[in-house]
Amino acid sequence: MALLTPDFGLLFWMLVNFLIVFGVLAKFGFPVITRMVSERRDHISRSLQAAEEATKKLENVRQESLAILEEARAQQTEIIKKAIADGEQLVRSAQQRAADEAQKQLEAARRSIDLQKEKALSEINAQVALLSVDIAEKILRRQLDDRAHQESFALQMAEEAESIRRKRSHKR
Repeated sequence: MALLTPDFGLLFWMLVNFLIVFGVLAKFGFPVITRMVSERRDHISRSLQAAEEATKKLENVRQESLAILEEARAQQTEIIKKAIADGEQLVRSAQQRAADEAQKQLEAARRSIDLQKEKALSEINAQVALLSVDIAEKILRRQLDDRAHQESFALQMAEEAESIRRKRSHKR
């Protein structure tokens, strides 16, 4: 058992050695260790704050990107609506121009038809007048074959001419 129980002298010198090592550590080692632990704690604290700030910035960037995306979608919708409205307006304008052009062509066709109709009526009237004169001439030749009919017809024509002249002078 002597091996298991230490001697008093050994215990004394172990205690002295322990105190010397503890004193040296307390004087030179512990301040360095505590300073390094403190620096490490400060570094970790700064890193955590930087991470929190980075997280906040990332969240802000995410919110801004969502806002920008939403604004872009709204602008896209507005642009599409405007394009549709412009397209509809363009179609209406084209339809109106086509209707106006068709109306102009219809009016031109009507004027052309009216002009041709008047021309045809004029020609018909001229032909009717010529036929009337020819018929009247033939009738007059037949009726004026004898002298008595000629004198009677001449007097009747003179009276009608005088009657027409009086009506004209009376209207003035």
